[in-house]
Amino acid sequence: MTRVTLDTDSATRLYDVSHIVELCDPSGRVLGQFVPASDLSEWDPMIPDATEDELDRREQSNERRLSTAEVLARLEKL
Repeated sequence: MTRVTLDTDSATRLYDVSHIVELCDPSGRVLGQFVPASDLSEWDPMIPDATEDELDRREQSNERRLSTAEVLARLEKL
């Protein structure tokens, strides 16, 4: 990932932002979006509903799986 270092004024303006904002050049052209870093300390890690044994069984299964293209083709027919 490329890192861009902001000047002090820009960094200060973004420091207290708590929601996604658009970043624009002086002419108003949108350059991208700024997504503030989240404090994940209050979140619990996600635990899969399936056990390791179940995940292994699914991996070894001979059940036919569809590619993305096959799924999209089926959806187009609906």
